[in-house]
This record gives sequence, structure tokens and C-alpha cells, in this order.
Amino acid sequence: MADGEPSGAYREFKALVEAADRKFARARDLPLYGGGDHHSRKAFKAYTRLWRLQQDRRRDLVAAGLRRWEIGEVASRIGQLYYARYLRTAEPRSLVGAYVFYEAIYSRGYFAAPAPANANASAAAGGGAKHQGLLIRYKELRFIARFLVVAMLMRRAEAVDHLVARLRSLVQESKSAYPKTNFKEWKQVLQELDRFLKADGAYKGSRSLRYDNLFDSYASNLASIARFHSKRVLKLKEAVLTSYHRNEVKFTELTLDTFRMLQSLEWEPTGSYQIAVKELTENGTMSDQSGPSGLIDIHLSTEISDGNLPSNPQRAIIYHPTVSHLIAVLATICEELSQDSILLIYISASGLADQNAYHKYASSSSSRSRSASAFSIDKPNSHTGLDDHVWLGPRGNGGPNNLYPEDLIPFTRYPLFLVIDSENSHAFKAIHNAEKGEPAALLLSPRIASAMPGVESGNGGQFTYFLTAPMQAFCQLAGITSDIDSDTYANAENIIFSALEQYEEILSTSVGLNIVWGQILPDPFLRRLILRFIFCRAVLFYFHPEEHGEHLPICLPSLPESVSPNAKAIKTPILLLAENLVVSNRFHFGNRT
Repeated sequence: MADGEPSGAYREFKALVEAADRKFARARDLPLYGGGDHHSRKAFKAYTRLWRLQQDRRRDLVAAGLRRWEIGEVASRIGQLYYARYLRTAEPRSLVGAYVFYEAIYSRGYFAAPAPANANASAAAGGGAKHQGLLIRYKELRFIARFLVVAMLMRRAEAVDHLVARLRSLVQESKSAYPKTNFKEWKQVLQELDRFLKADGAYKGSRSLRYDNLFDSYASNLASIARFHSKRVLKLKEAVLTSYHRNEVKFTELTLDTFRMLQSLEWEPTGSYQIAVKELTENGTMSDQSGPSGLIDIHLSTEISDGNLPSNPQRAIIYHPTVSHLIAVLATICEELSQDSILLIYISASGLADQNAYHKYASSSSSRSRSASAFSIDKPNSHTGLDDHVWLGPRGNGGPNNLYPEDLIPFTRYPLFLVIDSENSHAFKAIHNAEKGEPAALLLSPRIASAMPGVESGNGGQFTYFLTAPMQAFCQLAGITSDIDSDTYANAENIIFSALEQYEEILSTSVGLNIVWGQILPDPFLRRLILRFIFCRAVLFYFHPEEHGEHLPICLPSLPESVSPNAKAIKTPILLLAENLVVSNRFHFGNRT
């Protein structure tokens, strides 16, 4: 094309793309914890300038040869930056920003391959055009996978269903259009996705996993909880979440356990946030794509932010870390903790590298009775050998992949709230009374998961499920596989609501509450975890006919006896819940006193 204004605009556009891509690469390669925000801001600034240019000069750029997928690539990068900011800051507005850009890209078909006008045009396209078409197809596949993660976190059920169907059809179309290309990786992605959605099921139908003031805050207990404010009060401001199991349920680099836990550490948004994003389709049809370029006109208004709620605690979500990587992350975050902060460490991991060996161990240990009381737990850990660590590794065995309780003790110079979901979780009792400055609060999963005989227990950690979605976890434990009618389900949720309210009242008025729990009880997220732990422990206690400590979670320091499973106030709501769901015969209320 001859030199002129259009080509000049296009050259400027390409130069800005190259500069923005360099900044994007630096921001992308940084870990999502411990600083680095300036790289993200620089990348945002570069793409904002680029975005404005393509909006202001769209006619000239299109005339000079700007292709739709190039616009989509810019918008996709902006969406990725928003999503990375969400992971770094837990800011809901950033998650909305990612969704808005991804929805606009999808609805306008920026990555859709244009069909040739006729057969002759198709033949004339040549190998180069076909190669470029394949590259664009890969961009579209990766884009839809990213969009799916954001849609699941946003709980946009219709969008998730629509995107799953599109991803499946796109893989099939790609196999037909490019028969010499191996799309095995994307078939595996579809298998992962199907398994994830089947195991989760929470993205539609059930209540949000996030903290909802309407359901998770009990006004009647606020005065009792306020009494702790006269003493030292710690706030949850940082959390490290990681999960590492062989063949675990995951999609992209988000495992089911961390997916559940990260949502449980966020406020349920209200008002304008929930209506700020339109659904992917309108009346079953695609959104309007009028105009040759499908111009996106997006202005993320401050109205999307929710001024009625406090900030979410920041989370470092680590996918399949090595032990040294996890320790390095913890050290970095602890350096930045404020005086009134407590760090939540959540680890879901296998106890043994050889899963078959563990199943043999679990089978043999479950058949014999333990003489120790399930609630006499303020003792150093007595387990040695194979069950004194959790395993962070893909295969093989050896010390470098073993995370020992001693590895976490140095971090007890700071206030810690530790949640371990593993068959070897009880090994971490060794931390109790071995702290280096601050007494730690520990919630440790049962050594053996519980399930009805012959009923598939599902996927993901059962302990994590109780801490994040107690209603669904109860149904899974009791073997409820058929749909529950809406009235029965609503009654069951009300029973759990009332139970947790009562547990909170007992706990907040207890005179014997350990100071470790007292200084974190005012924090809504940690308080909810504690209440759900009490519920989980009691449910599992009555699920088994005899007292077996291996089937029960434990907490350190001990909670008051008034919230132990034997207490009438703890037992009664669980009995009512089982009767409401017609599963009383699957529990043992009569012989547990």
C-alpha cells in the first residue's frame, strides 16, 4: 500500500503492539504474590494506549489491513491482565473486567476464521494462509479455555454451558479442518473439563461458596463476638492455597480444591456487581456483531466495585509447587505481614507417593479400633515413618518432595491458621507447642475419608468440601445421589444456617475459649471455617457406629467441650438435618452419647 495516513496508523499500531507485548511478557512471568504490581501497571498502561488507538483510528487501521484476530488478541491480553490482577489482589472488579473483555471477544467472533468466498479462493489461499488459520484456531481454543475459568468463577452457568459446547465443537471442527495436526492435548482438556464440572456442580443450582452477609453473618451474635475486640484481634489479609494430588480434578492450573477454597475466602458481591455483566447470549442468539470490525466500546465504571464490602484477603494460589517453592512463597509473604494480620496456609496433598500403598494402609487401619480418644488431641504427634509428611511431587519418592511439619515451624514466628487436607494431616500436630513465637491454629482433616458403602465419594478433598460447601458435602457423605426437591433442600439449608448460628453463639460466649481462637474469631472468614469444622466433626462422629479417631478431623488448640459432638446443642441440628433429608438410618445417633 502506498505511504499515507492509513499505513502510518497501522505502523504505529504494530509498534505499540510490540512494546505492549514485551511489557505483557514481563508481567505474565512474575509470580502472583510478593510485589511486581508495577509491571502489571505498565502493561495495562501500554494496552490502554493501544486499545484507544484502535478505537479512535479503527477505520484507517481496517483499511490498512488490520485483521479481526489482531483486535481479539489485544482484547484477550487485557482480559488476561485483569484476571492476573484478580488472582493477585482478589479484587472482584478485576474479575468482572476479565469477563467483560472475554465476552466481547467471544460475542463478536474476533478469533472466528473467515470462510473463503468460493472454492477458487480457498484453493488460492495456499499453505501459508492455512498455517495462519491453524495459529488463529489455537488462539481461539486457548481463549475459550481462559474464558471458561473466569465464567466458572463468576458463576455464569449459562455462559459455562455455552462455552463448553463451543469448545467441544471447535475441537471437532479443528480435527476435520486440519487432519494432519494432532489435537490430542485438547481432547485431554475436554476430559479434564468434563470431570471438573461433574465433580464440582456448584457453578449452578446451589448457593455461592463466597461469604454472603445474608446467610453467613448472624446479627444476634455480633455483641458476643465484639467482646473479643477489647483484646488482640487478628485479621485474615493473606492466604497461601495449594493442592497437589496425582490425577486430581483440575482445569487448566486450577484444581478443584483450590477453586473451592479461593471462593470461600471472598465476599459475595452485591448490587451493581451482579448485574454489570450481561449473559453471553440473548434469547439464544449471539450478540450483535454489526459493523465490519465489531467495535468494542467498554468503559469499566466504578459502579462495578462494591463499596458496601471490605476488601477480600489476598491469596497466593500455587499450582503443584515443589517444597522449596512453597517455602519460598511463605517466606516472601510473611515478610510483608502487618502486625494485625494472620496468614492462612491451606494445603491439600497426598500422604504417600504410592497411592496403592496408601489404600492398603487405609484399609488395614480402618479395620482396627483405636484406643485413644478422638478428642484427646493436645499431644505431640506420635506418627513416624511413612505418615509424617505430605507429598508434593508427580512421581517417585524421596525427601525433596516431602513436606514435613518441621518445614512450617519457622513461620510460626507469625500468626498462622493452618488447614491441612491429607491422610497424613495428623502428623502436623507436631507444630502444636513447638511454635517459635506465635501459637498456631490448626484444622486437620481425618486420616480416612468417610463414605456410604458402594457410593462413589466424588472428587476433591472431603474435608475441604465441608469447609467450603457443608450442605453439598453432607449430601455426598450420606450418599444422596438423586435430586432433592426445592422445599426439602431449602429446609435443609435453613437447618444448617440455624445450626451454625447456634454453634457461633456457644463459641462466642464460652468462658473457656483458648486465646488462639479468641483473637481470630472476629474475622468472618476464619470464624466461618471454625464453625464448619465443628459441623464437619460432629457429622462424621455420628456417621460411624464406633469412635475411631482416624475418621474425625482435629483442631489444635482444643475447642471447648460445649462444641464437641457429644454436646446436645451440636447433635440436635444434625439429627434434624438427617431426618429432613430422610437419611437418619445412615447415621448412628442412638449409640453415640
